[in-house]
Amino acid sequence: MQNKKIIVSVSNDLSNDQRVHRVCTSLSNIGYEVLLCGRHLRNSPDINRNYKTRRFRLIFNKGILFYACLNLRLFFFYLFNHVDVILANDLDTLVAAGFVSKIKNIKIIYDSHELFTEVPELETSPRKRQIWLKFEQRHIKRVHSSYTVCKSIADFYNKKYDTNMQVIRNLPFRREFPADYLVRPNNLIYQGALNKDRGIDLMISAMKYIDGYNLIIAGKGDLENQLKEHAKDLKLDKRVIFTGNLSFDNLFELTKTARLGFSLEQGNSLNYKYSLPNKVFDYIQAGVPVVCSNLPEMRNIIDKYNCGITISPKNAEELASVINELLNDDCNLISFHKNCEVAAETLNWENEEKELERIVKYVL
Repeated sequence: MQNKKIIVSVSNDLSNDQRVHRVCTSLSNIGYEVLLCGRHLRNSPDINRNYKTRRFRLIFNKGILFYACLNLRLFFFYLFNHVDVILANDLDTLVAAGFVSKIKNIKIIYDSHELFTEVPELETSPRKRQIWLKFEQRHIKRVHSSYTVCKSIADFYNKKYDTNMQVIRNLPFRREFPADYLVRPNNLIYQGALNKDRGIDLMISAMKYIDGYNLIIAGKGDLENQLKEHAKDLKLDKRVIFTGNLSFDNLFELTKTARLGFSLEQGNSLNYKYSLPNKVFDYIQAGVPVVCSNLPEMRNIIDKYNCGITISPKNAEELASVINELLNDDCNLISFHKNCEVAAETLNWENEEKELERIVKYVL
């Protein structure tokens, strides 16, 4: 019998989406025929995966015209290709899946990486937010099964739309745990998108008061140039190091050199309030004590495994004071590092993918 075909859709260029890569790898290993579709950018690196990929060259690469162009390409691609299930990642690819499902009666699985309509970028654009909300209200009804990154977001959707959204967390593949913490260089790290309300500017400002350490910022985003200028203005451009996007393996190797890892989401949006970023789990796998925002989902992980601290700093001086106190407490740092090892035994994709397999088998 021919393997069932699953087309997985994203709005990025495929190269740095660890969650989607893990999902596609698991589905391929189970025996499904997987095709991952996304966009092609001018500087998109070549990728080599154990599943098929397809990148679309689009006329527009930002704004509403980009989303319209992407969904139009996805719509016709679904329409004229055989597919048993569409796995749509986030609302910006669910639209095309919803329309074509009505025509071809194709089953849809929806992976909501975040509360899309509650992101900070839409807080200042109520008209755009209303458009996305209408798309969400219309197409989430056509979804056959859905899951998201944490219980808070699942509860939000289940209450709002009377869905049965499940939880598949952003957990990394299990790796050999690094036991070299005591000899690591004086590196601090932030990995992830360089976007609004991630607390990155606060981290950079805090480095003025943290002597002898470098801050590594691994990622790209809308605020990259602004953040580089901020570091330069503070005469920290030698100690704040921007790496850009890295391959999954290179990012992990770099993360293993850090003594602390940051996830300081800020702002009042529900999306950040309920956030549980994959970087938190990446730090844990790399044996890096976590410094994160005092938000419910992250606090639950830190409290359960005692692998770092949660804070709500009001300014850079307060953040630096907390960090300096932590960096001067070797006993506490070593304890956090060892607790990361315990947490890593449980918080890994090999355990989490069992729920993914169950969800997909239910739909098929």
